[in-house]
Amino acid sequence: MKALPIHLYGDPVLREESQPVEKITPQLRELVQSMIETMHAERGIGLAAQQVGRTESVCVIDLPAEHDLDDDGERLNPGVEMPMVLFNPEIVEVSKKTTGLEEGCLSFPDINGRIDRPWSIKLRYLNLEGEPIEMEAHGMLARVMQHEIDHLNGVLFIDRMSHVKRLALKGKLKR
Repeated sequence: MKALPIHLYGDPVLREESQPVEKITPQLRELVQSMIETMHAERGIGLAAQQVGRTESVCVIDLPAEHDLDDDGERLNPGVEMPMVLFNPEIVEVSKKTTGLEEGCLSFPDINGRIDRPWSIKLRYLNLEGEPIEMEAHGMLARVMQHEIDHLNGVLFIDRMSHVKRLALKGKLKR
């Protein structure tokens, strides 16, 4: 496996909607392994297929345990093993409670912005074995999942920023 090049803002593939995965093939397993290596090499915590120039509905997530804690130091998503591979992920429910945090993106080097997102979500996806999974995610894991699922839908995190913040970043985005 080898790391793949990250596609940056301005590349049309980032705006493409992903295509559902019908069958998890050896080629898709290889793609996923390369995506995980790429994410680790770039020190990211999530990566969607579009970010490596592909349009299959798949993303990978590797959230360090220290980013999955509540205010009391307890795991928010105990039992969730990393890295995660999500084929055809779909959010089926979101919490009313939202939080705003700074987000970054490997396709937008050196650009961060505050994004408000639901604090918890319920989602469905297929795992690497092709088994359907339904789970709830909370806190940072829910945020990363929403960010990556946005990518799979052709939505970029800058689309979720305030108009004022986008204007402030206009020069950086052009570069």
